[in-house]
Amino acid sequence: MSWEIVVGLECHVQLKTASKIFSPASTQFGAAPNTQAHMIDLALPGVLPVMNREAAACAIRFGLAVGGQIAPRSIFARKNYFYPDLPKGYQISQYETPVVSGGQVMISVDGRQRHIELTRAHLEEDAGKSIHEGIAAIPVGCSGIDLNRAGTPLLEIVSEPVMRSAKEAAAYARALHSLVTWIGICDGNLQEGSFRVDANVSVRLAGQQEFGTRCEIKNLNSFRFLERAIEIEAQRQIELIEDGGRVIQETRLYDPDAEQTRAMRSKEDAHDYRYFPDPDLPPLILEPAWIQEIQSQMPELPGAMRMRLTEQFGLSDYDALMVSATRATADYFFQALDAGRSLGVDPKVIANWIMGDVASSLNRDGLAIEQCRVSAVQLAGLIARIADGTVSNKIGREIFASLWAGEFDSADAAISAKGLQQIQDTGLIAQLVDEVLTANPKMVEELKGGKDKALNALVGQVMKKSQGKANPQQVTDLIRSKI
Repeated sequence: MSWEIVVGLECHVQLKTASKIFSPASTQFGAAPNTQAHMIDLALPGVLPVMNREAAACAIRFGLAVGGQIAPRSIFARKNYFYPDLPKGYQISQYETPVVSGGQVMISVDGRQRHIELTRAHLEEDAGKSIHEGIAAIPVGCSGIDLNRAGTPLLEIVSEPVMRSAKEAAAYARALHSLVTWIGICDGNLQEGSFRVDANVSVRLAGQQEFGTRCEIKNLNSFRFLERAIEIEAQRQIELIEDGGRVIQETRLYDPDAEQTRAMRSKEDAHDYRYFPDPDLPPLILEPAWIQEIQSQMPELPGAMRMRLTEQFGLSDYDALMVSATRATADYFFQALDAGRSLGVDPKVIANWIMGDVASSLNRDGLAIEQCRVSAVQLAGLIARIADGTVSNKIGREIFASLWAGEFDSADAAISAKGLQQIQDTGLIAQLVDEVLTANPKMVEELKGGKDKALNALVGQVMKKSQGKANPQQVTDLIRSKI
């Protein structure tokens, strides 16, 4: 049978605020357990929640970024369920009237771009955390409760079920992660739980209009795990149906070690949570003037930047996509461009270096581009020296390695200290070419016979004799003119 996967994602984005959504408690990660749980977070008698203005501003920024409808008036509701790390016995969320409705996020998969439609984005508070192992103070067979996360502000972003592969879902999650960090509403730290994804997965026969029964895979905090979990769950459902079974709507967990999903609990429907408006919180009113003020402070968005990179700076669509993959990468590119503008540095060459030596060095050392050991100004200076013929590309990469190691403050300092300038004496280069041609008569005959490999070999030998200081193009031209 031919099956189709149907995927929708619910992404929980921890908002970048100093305090919690309804209390003044800190949101800083890593504090000792239960040291950042305010009396409001603990739901002690007589306390009342107070809305965090910055959390609302974050929701507005997201709504503007995705082109969604920002509700001038939205309602907070109580989502009732029992779990040990939920102190109040309910979670404050939004149900019937979310702060943002609609919108879309662009993704790129295998060179094709498409938009993923969003259903909604709503504000809510996080629950605490149950700890089952790894704490010496907790006896074997017992669990501990850390309420530091309780009340942490979240924006839950729900997509339409329009993704048809695990690859598309992972691309969407990456694009959304890039967007929320780009606009500054989330730090994007997956390891600390700042960006968590739940995947709703179902399967149906190709051509079938009706959706199959979905299962929700909870708390995926890695794009690789997200993609793999969807593939495994879809295959489980297909095999179950083909064997005559029936998919049951439930919540499941992904076990990356066993490469399987496991049932966690039956999946609740909205009515199971007994939503009702929270009587302690008034409606959230967002004045048009405030929305306009935030709009005026929004950064250039990735889509607009990609268009500018292609139209103004001549980058290809792929290069523009890579340069604008994150806000930090784009900032690095423009800093290098500004530093190299007076030196005549080509934007395309800057992009090539960022996608090449910079990216590979960052990956090798496990660093983010914000931690790059070669500054954008240093990179621009190096590219300028390659462009003006002071050094060759090969020597340029050696200089880059020296800058990365912290041996020199600039390309000019490295060139001066190591004597790396390209040979400008055409007579000396011609002499080296003559020596190589005389020593390699067989290669000369092969080149005369039209074998380009012979030319590359001859150029390589001249470069070796010059210790990499000859201009490769000049060497090539000389060899061609002499044969």
